[in-house]
Amino acid sequence: MSCSIRVSPRSSAASTQSLPRFTTNIMPLSSGCLDKLNFVRHYSSMYEFAVAPAVTSIRRRGVEIAEVSPESLGFELELESGDRITRVNGRTVRDYLDFRFQTAGETELVLEVRKASGEDWELQIERGEGEDFGLSFEQIVPRQCANECIFCFCNGNPADARPSLFIKDEDVRLSFLYGNYTTLTSITEDEMRRIVEQRLSPQYVSVHATDLDVRAYLLGIDKQRADIAPKLKRLLDAGIEIHAQVVLCPGINDGQILRKTIADLAAEYPRITSVAIVPLGLTRYNTDPRLTAVTPEFCRRIITEVATIQSEFRKTLGTTFAFLGDEIYLRGGRPVPARSHYGNYPQIEDGIGMVRSFSTQFASLLKRLDRRATRPRKMRGTLLTGTLFAPVIRPMIEGLNSSMGTELTIEAVENNYFGGDVSVAGLLTGSDLVSARERVKGDFVIIPRTTLKSDEEIMLDGMTLQELAGKLDLPVHAFDFQSFAQFLSAN
Repeated sequence: MSCSIRVSPRSSAASTQSLPRFTTNIMPLSSGCLDKLNFVRHYSSMYEFAVAPAVTSIRRRGVEIAEVSPESLGFELELESGDRITRVNGRTVRDYLDFRFQTAGETELVLEVRKASGEDWELQIERGEGEDFGLSFEQIVPRQCANECIFCFCNGNPADARPSLFIKDEDVRLSFLYGNYTTLTSITEDEMRRIVEQRLSPQYVSVHATDLDVRAYLLGIDKQRADIAPKLKRLLDAGIEIHAQVVLCPGINDGQILRKTIADLAAEYPRITSVAIVPLGLTRYNTDPRLTAVTPEFCRRIITEVATIQSEFRKTLGTTFAFLGDEIYLRGGRPVPARSHYGNYPQIEDGIGMVRSFSTQFASLLKRLDRRATRPRKMRGTLLTGTLFAPVIRPMIEGLNSSMGTELTIEAVENNYFGGDVSVAGLLTGSDLVSARERVKGDFVIIPRTTLKSDEEIMLDGMTLQELAGKLDLPVHAFDFQSFAQFLSAN
């Protein structure tokens, strides 16, 4: 790698540096735009709506560098935290997606940088193919939603919830990076071009209903804005993969409306790869009279109706295509489908197949532990989870106790913070978990990792993991399946 640094005339000094060539461990990129951006996911932690900067940040030119890896190309270029990259080869940089896209596969580059000190640098660089900069960047500030969806979960937050929980994002970048759903109702021409040019595929689209009157009603907008058929066609014709979603609201978009929606979307298979059908969730703060709570009877009816459609799709399309959220099966008191039902789990981040995947992984874990020459040491502790998942995991833990000699207890925790019909583990708060203190047994507590913010050990009500441990007077571990398996294997 060689480069020169040109400092603009208004800077206090000018310098030219020649830097040694070196190679990083980053996999070389192909010249295709899709390959250029696929690796971006590996630089990103999971996004939670999130972030106070989404509310308070002032929009500035370029993208800010958050961290520079030691001995990396960025380090050799004397790039530092707080510097902003504003252009690459004359093209404006809006965020780190632009930077990754515009630098991927390029060996000769001109970077324009606004230093934290206020100096403007121009870096002329020649680098080896696949040589990485070693930079991490500020989080993307999400584009805000302009809809007034009658079922929006933000409307169900208590007044004292964290400010970030009231942020409604409608951002095609976050759809690509994290599977966040957008409605495409207010997408700009620039955003449409960007999806196609940078191959931001797949995109996750909240359709809810293909009947325009119903869709407009659900989104709280007029029919003209609700009609995204031309936008969808443009994306599909450009080869952008689409995953769709339906938030099922009893009496509004079920029945014939749901059947039409599924059929319309399936007509575009495989360009529309799947549709997730998830139930409306109501907290005690949702008071909109247009909404009707999801009942076990409703769930059982939906399962029966959709099962017939799914069976036909497996014959004609070779896939289930229309997937019901796990919550529908659990609340309806019906078993979740077999592993083969879910294929490659195209909508698992939307709660489609999580229970089946967990069950499969847990069975494999038991087999691995059973083959060990030694058993885990005596373990006594309590697993706190939501009321929906507790009946699912309880027999698994009982099997573990019987086989391994552990003494783990499952306790179902009511969600009093949100109330209503909220029963999933990921929405439990610190105050909910503290309320189960008298039922805790053993030497430690395990809670679902999903109760914590992705990048910080804090729960939805603002209680930290450390504070929870203090209130329970026991060590508290926040585990996903992988870390839970490691915990068992290490003991």
